[in-house]
Formats: sequence, structure tokens, C-alpha cells
Amino acid sequence: MTERATEIVLTDPPHTPTGVYDVLPTWRLESGAIRSGVGTIADVIVSAVAHGARTIALESYEGVIWPELSDGLRRELSSRGLEPEWYDTSDAFLPERELSERISPSLGGDDPLFGKLYTRELSDLFDLERLRALPDGVVIVAGPGAALAREPDLLIYVDVPKDEIQSRMRTGLVTNLGAREPEEFGAMYKRAYFVDWPALNRHKASLLPRIEWLVDAQDPGRPTMIPGDALRSALGEMSRSYFRVRPWFFPGPWGGHWMRRRFPGLDQDVPNYAWSFELIAPENGLVFESDGLTLECSFDLLMFQDHRNVLGEAAERFGYHFPIRFDYLDTFGGGNLSIQVHPRPEYIREQFGETFTQDESYYITDCVPGAHVNLGFTNSASPREFREAVERSRRTGEPIEAERYVHSVESHRHNLFLIPNGTIHGSGVNNLVLEISATPYIYTFKIYDWVRRDLEGRLRPLNIERAWENLYFDRREEYVRERLCPRPCVIREGEGWRELFLGTHEAIFYAVHRYELEAPLEARTGGRCHVMNLVEGDAVLLETESGRSTRINYAETFVVPAAAGSYRLSPVGDRPCRVVKAFVK
Repeated sequence: MTERATEIVLTDPPHTPTGVYDVLPTWRLESGAIRSGVGTIADVIVSAVAHGARTIALESYEGVIWPELSDGLRRELSSRGLEPEWYDTSDAFLPERELSERISPSLGGDDPLFGKLYTRELSDLFDLERLRALPDGVVIVAGPGAALAREPDLLIYVDVPKDEIQSRMRTGLVTNLGAREPEEFGAMYKRAYFVDWPALNRHKASLLPRIEWLVDAQDPGRPTMIPGDALRSALGEMSRSYFRVRPWFFPGPWGGHWMRRRFPGLDQDVPNYAWSFELIAPENGLVFESDGLTLECSFDLLMFQDHRNVLGEAAERFGYHFPIRFDYLDTFGGGNLSIQVHPRPEYIREQFGETFTQDESYYITDCVPGAHVNLGFTNSASPREFREAVERSRRTGEPIEAERYVHSVESHRHNLFLIPNGTIHGSGVNNLVLEISATPYIYTFKIYDWVRRDLEGRLRPLNIERAWENLYFDRREEYVRERLCPRPCVIREGEGWRELFLGTHEAIFYAVHRYELEAPLEARTGGRCHVMNLVEGDAVLLETESGRSTRINYAETFVVPAAAGSYRLSPVGDRPCRVVKAFVK
């Protein structure tokens, strides 16, 4: 079991699907719904002031590049004869030392990766007396927490996608809430994930019904904006029909080349693509289009407004948290994933504050003959000897014979491998894995990583101690064969189609099915949200009761909310289609 396969040359399959994967799926709005430019924001503010507004809140998420946006807006307002007082909320955060003490229980001490989700409100990070000491007259309060300063007469929300926030963190363009200077990316991301984003999300959810305009500030020199009523109406329609989030892609030390070859529009100036965030709800966005203009808002706005429509029967259990995650792991011509494990439910609650854990499954969309998945322990594995080996490797940098301890299963296209929490696992080289999982996504305890460095040349941190608190050592070869490699079975069929049950596990809250169709198929949601991906075929036409329809191309992930009621899938092209479906049991 080597870390990396010999270099392979990717060849196209016998039939290359004609459906072209869309890296920027959009929801089309009526003409005029989206406007662009800093001048448009200025026009909205001038109009509001003319009608008596005195306090304008430019409320925002983390990651906005305020100097460029605010300087442009000041110039535009001045040119229109308006010179308001400008108040920056960054001046009203608690002093950094006091702020650090307040959030320290959520930062995990010296742990470089993990903390505990912050449960207090955004207001607790501010000196509220200072925040609310606004001057008289017309005042613009700008930044996170702006609406806390005073009840605004005009509420504009400025949003930035999570992948863009992370890009800005990597280049030092933005800081965490209340921080004066940027830090190393890992520390900033940990702080954002465990403190900033939970506080900002609760605040955003409370503001959503009152937002009068939402601004997409990915390009601070040319922002786009939409009226709050139009946004809420579009989200409502989406919650009763279907949606695709905007996927985003990222390289990694084990990453491969399948997606780069087959997804047009991806940047080729990267070493590889390891991940596609197909549907990782905390970090994806929804993109709207009108008259050639696009605007993106965070996916969680849909959940804040219409989680009951989206989740149906599961809404009481999961609330605003979209429970199912789809992503690609691409190891074609790359390397093995780390040998890893995910936390047990009680551990993730007590240690990190999450309400459910990171149960996973691997669906093999494509692979090279001879590819494998590492899953479970070998019958001869000794927990003591295995720990001694990985600890010694961490100290000395010497590789270990992983195959002595970790069981390997050959992978084939359309295999499903179940990975309930506590199970040792990791994809091998030359797989394209569609990972169908619970939404928590950062809680990977690496046990052995092939003595490999990250893309910055640093040894990747291991989590051996945490792993040993969560591993089930009785999940060995027979358990894997009988419990984690399920056999598909037909549960219903009709003329030209059938539905198969692929598998689940008693510890996993979701089940995985597959539609196989050569003719149209009718399906009902049954009060559940269906998360799907076209794993074979050119394309399918999706039609829902709402009257909306869309083409879904090969390898694309899409969602039909519970409130859609029913939907129809029709093959496009001459090839049979296969659609994988996951839903809360």
C-alpha cells in the first residue's frame, strides 16, 4: 500500500458525457431585479434620506474590504450633495485583550485545528456603550454589528462568500472580528469557524426579515445588489422547487486531475484539485442572475427563511442546519488520503459543540482498475502496535507499513462504502469519490498521512490522541464486508426505470438510493429533502410541481426540497442515466 501511484495518463471514458458541468449555476430572476455599482447604493441611500432616514446601517458579514467600498460610496454620496457622518463598527469592538479573554473558551487553546462553537451573541463582542454613541444627523454605520448601534431607518446587508473570505484571509486583506492585524491563515480560519461565523450567522438570521437591500461585495469596486423583498421571494420559490449551490474547488497535497480535465471553466493554473465543495452548506452560496448581472448570497439565508420548506419532517431535528453534505475527493493521479477517523456523537458534542457528528460514505463515481479504499482494521492489527508505529513515524519521519493495520477494499464504479463515526478509513489513489456525508466537515482526526507535506511544504498535523479516543477497533475485515460494503437491491420499478436501495448504517441518519432510468421517472419527496447527483449519463431534465425545470448535467449535485412535493426526472440523450439520492431517514 504505497502513498502515491505511478504516474498515469488520464484517458476519456468510452463515451464522454455531452452534459457540460456548470461551475456557476444560477437562478434566473426577472429583468431589473439585480442592480450594480457603488453609485446604485448611493442612490438608495440618498432616496432614503430624502424620505426622512437618519440612521443607515451598512450591516455586513466578515471579510468585506471596507476601504475600497466605503471610499467609493463616500465619493458617490458627495457627488449627490450628501455628506453623512460615517461610523465604523470596528472602532467599537471590545479591546483585543478583553475580546480574547471572552472568546478563549471557544478557541481550543494550543490545538491548531479545533475549538468549540461560540454560543453567545455578536453583541457580546462589542463595547455597546461606545457602539451606540452615534452623532446626531444623518449617519452611516458600517461593518458587522451596524444594526446593533441604533434601530436603522435603512438596513443594507453586505455579504461575501466564504471561499472569498478565506482567499482574503490567506493574503492578509481582512482580519477576524475585532482584530487589528491579520494572523496566519490557520489561526484565522479556526477563529472564524468557531467564533465569528456562529455569532454572525445568528445575527444575520435575526435581520433577514428586515433587510431592505442585500449587497454582494465580492468585487468591492462593482458590487451588485437586490431588494430584500425580491431576495426573500426568490428564496421562497427556491424552497418549493429545487436549487443548486455554487460549487467551489480547492487543491490539496493528495489531489488529482479528474475534475480539472472534465469540468470546463476551472482554473488550470493550480497543481491539482483535491476537493469540490458541491454542497457543504456552511460555506456554499446561491447565485442569482438578471440581465447578465449575478449576485451571490450565502446558502444559509435560504435555511434561515425557509428551513421547514427545505427539510420537511427533519426541520425539527436540524433547525437551520442543512444536514447532508456532498463533495468530491479527487485522487486521480494523486495520492492516498490520510488514514483518519471522525468523532463519535458524544465526543463531537462535548469537545466541539456540534449537535451531530461527521458520519460519511464514499460513492465511487469513477476509478482506475486496481484502485482501493482503506476501510476498517485488518484482522491481525494490534491497536498497541499500530499506535506505537504511528507515534514513531510522527517523531522520526519514517513511513510505516500501513497495510499491516488498515484493511483495503478494491473499489469499482458505483460502489458505496459506509463510514460511520469511529471507523478508520481513507480513499486510495485513482478514485473520484462522491462523498455523501453529514454536514460537519472539518473534524478529521488524521492518524497517518504518509509522511507528507502540505502545499506550503509543512508536515500536516496529526491527531493521534483524539483518534484513539474515537476509534472502534472491532471494525475489522468481516465487519467491513458485512456492514460497510452494502449490496444494492431494487425497491420499486416501472417501465424504463427503477429505484435501488444502496445502503445505510444504524449510526448514520441518512440513507442512499439510486435511480436508474432510460425513461421518465416520477418521484415524491414524502416530506423529505432529496439531495442528488447525476453519476452516469449525459443529463437529466428535472421538473417540479412549481413549474420550474432545469437541465442537470453529468456530475452535478442538485437538491429538491421537501416542499416541492413531487418531481420528474427525464433522461437527456441516448444513454441510460443513474442518479444517486440521499435523504434523512
